[in-house]
Amino acid sequence: MQALADTELIITPKGRIYHLDLHPDELADTVITVGDPARVAAITKHFDSIESQAAHREFVTHTGWVGKQRITVLSTGIGPDNIDICLNELDALANIDFTTRIPQTNLRQLNIIRLGTSGALQHDIEPGTLILSRYGLGLDNLMHFYHYQPNPAELGLMAEVQHLETKVEKFPVSPYACEGSAELAEQLGEGMEQGITITCPGFYAPQARSLRAPILMSIATLDAWSRLSYNGIRLTNFEMETSAIFGLASLLGHRAISCNVILGNRLNGKFTDDPGRVVERMIEVMLPRIAGLMG
Repeated sequence: MQALADTELIITPKGRIYHLDLHPDELADTVITVGDPARVAAITKHFDSIESQAAHREFVTHTGWVGKQRITVLSTGIGPDNIDICLNELDALANIDFTTRIPQTNLRQLNIIRLGTSGALQHDIEPGTLILSRYGLGLDNLMHFYHYQPNPAELGLMAEVQHLETKVEKFPVSPYACEGSAELAEQLGEGMEQGITITCPGFYAPQARSLRAPILMSIATLDAWSRLSYNGIRLTNFEMETSAIFGLASLLGHRAISCNVILGNRLNGKFTDDPGRVVERMIEVMLPRIAGLMG
């Protein structure tokens, strides 16, 4: 196999991947991704030890130990474009030899778990609720740039999307569906609702928010789409990263799941009075489960 060109795989003079500023030795097999750089330390303050730390732009990374589990915590920043950078560079750290610039023969599979914040799209989901995403429905265009082959479950979800499109207002873009890891959902999702999560390419118009600029999609559109369900799993929430994480993780042979704490309910206008506390509760619930992952 031909070595990757310097312009394709960008490695710094210190032997580190360009955007994340990480060396392959600093990556654990289990990776927690968060949007907010400050949330990295909020998680790793619970670690037994931290062995490495790095920071470049919005990408802050700590790797350390919780019991016998080595874990990397990475801030991705906001949006699917940043996920494109993070997932590809995580895979490069795991599966490309930085000396020869050639992919490894024996590929390493990562567990990638998003701990994020989100808005609810069902009237009965209260702020502070934890939602485990089983599917991501992407309103961004990221996976349209990859040769992504949907699996049977993703095709089934898209059939439901296309059926609902005949009854309600269509999204302004063509959605795509990506499935999270069923194994990780089983291991991490006890006691949580498992839902379909819409991933948006922005915070304002793509999430039906209007300050001054005119927008195409209203809250009424999202309320209508809350009727979407597949195999008993309903549309629960929306945010800005999950579908991209699921799609790229699957394409690259990794396992991924997404857990979001609900900060606000967009359909009834409720918002948590203590965002920091509900995020901390998510960490307290999820970190012991992640530390106990097997296989």
